[in-house]
Amino acid sequence: MAKLRMKKIELIALLTDSKKIIELLQRRGVVELCRNDDDELTGTNVTAVVGEFEKFRSTVAQALDILEIYSPEKSGFSDMFSGKTEVEKHAFGREAMQLEKIMNSAGDIIRSSKIIDDAANEISQIDMRYDNLKQWTPLDIPLNFKGTDSTAAFIGTVPFLADADSLEQNLPETCSVEVVSANKEQSCLFVMCSEDVSSQTNEELRKMAFVPVGENISLTPSELLDKLKEKQKELKETIENTKKAIAEHESERREFKFAVDYLQMRKDKYDALSSLGFTENTFVLTGYIPEKFSAALEKEITGKFTASVTFTDPSEDDDVPVMLENSGFSAPVEGITKMYAMPSKTDVDPTPIMSFFYYLFFGMMLSDAGYGLTMLIGTTIVLKKCKLEDSMYKTMKMFRNCGISTLIWGALFGSWFGDIVQVIGREFFHKEIGSIALWFEPMDDPIKLLLYSFGLGILHLFLGVAVSFKMSWDDGRKLDAILDTVPIYMIILGVAPLGASILTDVPGILKTIGTPVLIAGVVLLVLTSGRSSKSVFGKFFGGLYALYNTATGWLSDILSYSRLLALGLATGSIAGVINLIGTMPENTVFKAVLLVIVFIVGHSVNMAINLLGAYVHTDRLQFVELFSKFYTGGGREFEPLTVNTQYIKFKEEKYNE
Repeated sequence: MAKLRMKKIELIALLTDSKKIIELLQRRGVVELCRNDDDELTGTNVTAVVGEFEKFRSTVAQALDILEIYSPEKSGFSDMFSGKTEVEKHAFGREAMQLEKIMNSAGDIIRSSKIIDDAANEISQIDMRYDNLKQWTPLDIPLNFKGTDSTAAFIGTVPFLADADSLEQNLPETCSVEVVSANKEQSCLFVMCSEDVSSQTNEELRKMAFVPVGENISLTPSELLDKLKEKQKELKETIENTKKAIAEHESERREFKFAVDYLQMRKDKYDALSSLGFTENTFVLTGYIPEKFSAALEKEITGKFTASVTFTDPSEDDDVPVMLENSGFSAPVEGITKMYAMPSKTDVDPTPIMSFFYYLFFGMMLSDAGYGLTMLIGTTIVLKKCKLEDSMYKTMKMFRNCGISTLIWGALFGSWFGDIVQVIGREFFHKEIGSIALWFEPMDDPIKLLLYSFGLGILHLFLGVAVSFKMSWDDGRKLDAILDTVPIYMIILGVAPLGASILTDVPGILKTIGTPVLIAGVVLLVLTSGRSSKSVFGKFFGGLYALYNTATGWLSDILSYSRLLALGLATGSIAGVINLIGTMPENTVFKAVLLVIVFIVGHSVNMAINLLGAYVHTDRLQFVELFSKFYTGGGREFEPLTVNTQYIKFKEEKYNE
C-alpha cells in the first residue's frame, strides 16, 4: 500500500502497430512515457499534426461555449456531481465518423456568433449616432447642404453656449446664424452667408473652434433618425433570428462534447508518438509503470501484437514518478498529501499516517452532531446516486468520514445544532432539558477540552517522531534513530504533567515521575545532539542549541493544537446565538416561524463557515506540525498516458480496478 513500486518498461514492436499500441496504452492509463534519448533511433516531428488537432478542438470548444450562452444546458443538482458519460469503444468509432459534420456545425455556430457580435457593434454605433443627431432634429434641411449658387452654408458645432446675435457680430454682415440647439457644453449652428464672403466666414468660424457636422448625407436629421431606427430594428431582428439558428444546434450538444474529447485524445496520441524512437520497421517505447500492472499489460500487448516487453528496476539516478495507493479509509485524504507535496524517493507516504488524526481533528473542530449528520446524509446520497470521477469520489468519501467524526464528537459534547433540543423544550413545551452530552459540554469546562487538545496534539506529534525513527532505523542509522527520538519523548512526557498542573489538578505521582524523566531527557539531548561535531565545545554547544530548538519548537507546536478548542467552541457558541435569535418573539406562532427561518439560514451559514475553518486548520495541523517531523516531499506525481477527457470515458478505461 502507500507508494506503489515502479518499474521501467521498454517495449519494442512493429512500426505498423505503433498507433494501435499507443491507443491501447492511452485507454489503460498505466504507463508514463519517457522521451526517446537513444541517438541510434530516429524521432518523428508531429508538431504540425498536433497543431491541427488543437485548432480543431479549439473550434469545437468555442462553438460549445457559444451554444451554452444562447441555449444553456438544463441541469439539476445531481448533475453537479455526475461523472463522465461512458461509451463503448465501438460506439466511439461510430461517433468519430461524424467528425466532419460536427466541424461544419461548429463553424456555422461560430459564424453566427460573429454575425451577432457585428450586429451588436453596429447597434452601438447607431446609438451613438442617434444621440448626436437628436440635437439636430429642429433643422429641416439636409445635413450635407452646402448652400446655393450665390450662398454658402455651414452646419456644425461650437464648444460653448452661444446666441445668434453675438455670433453674427463677429461674422461678415451678410451672414445669418441660426442656433438649432444649445447647452453649456456646445451649440449646434446653421450659418448662411453670401458666396463672396464664404472664405472669411469660414476663417472666423474656425477661430471659434467650429466643427462641421459629421454626417454627409442628403437627408434631414429627422429623416436620418427614422432611417437609423429602421436599420436598428433590422439588426435586432437579425440578432434574434441568428440566436434561434444557434439554438437549433442544441440537439448536437452531445456530438460537440464528443468531438472536444476525441480531438484531445488524438492530440495526446500524437504527442505520445513524438516520444518514441523508430527504426526502419520497428519502434521503441520507454517509460514507467506500477509493478502491479506490469504482468497484465505485458500479457495483453504480447497477445494482440508482435512485441517484446521488458521490465527493469529504475536506477538511483532515474527521476521515478510516484503513485499512491491506500486503503478505503486513507485513500480519501490522498488529495491533502498531494496538495502539500508528493513523497520523494526516501519518503514514506504520509497519507495512512495522518488519515486517522485528520478525521479526528476535523470532527473535533466542527463538533456539532447535527452538522455531522447533515454531512453524512448529504455525502452518502451523492455517493450512492451520482457517478463520480475518482477525485470527486474521494473528496465525497473524505467529507463523509469527517461527517461521521463530527457526529461522534458532537454527540460526546451534546451539541445538536447547538442547543436546539434544550431551546425547543424550554420555549415550546416549558420543560427544562438538561445536558445531553455523552461526555461533557466544552462551554462548561473549556480547560478540560484544552488539556485533551494538547494531549491529542502530543500523540499526533509523537506519531511523526515515530515515523522518523522508523525511517532512520530502516536506513541503517539505528543509533541516530534512538538518540534523535528517545530524548524528545522523555522531555515531552516529563514536562507534560508539570505543565498540565498549572491548569488543573494532576496526580502527584505523575509529577514525581515526570521531573526525573524530564531531567534525564534534557541531559541525554544535550550530550548527544552535537555528536556530529568533532570538538568537545562543538558537541556541548550543539547540544544546548538542540535543547533550545526542542523547547521553543515543541512548545509552539503543542500550543497550535489549542485551535481544536477554539474552533470547537466557536461552532457551538455561534449555533447557540442563532437559536437564541430565533426565539426572541413572545408570540408562540411568530416564534416558531422565525425559529424555522433563522434555523435554516443561520445554521447553513454557520455550518459552511466552520466547515471551511475546520478544513483549513486540520490541513495546517498536518502540514506544519506533523509533516515537519519526518516528511520532506518533492516527489513527482505519476502522469500516465491516459484518456484525458472532459465529457466521456471508455467503459474499459479503468484498468486498475
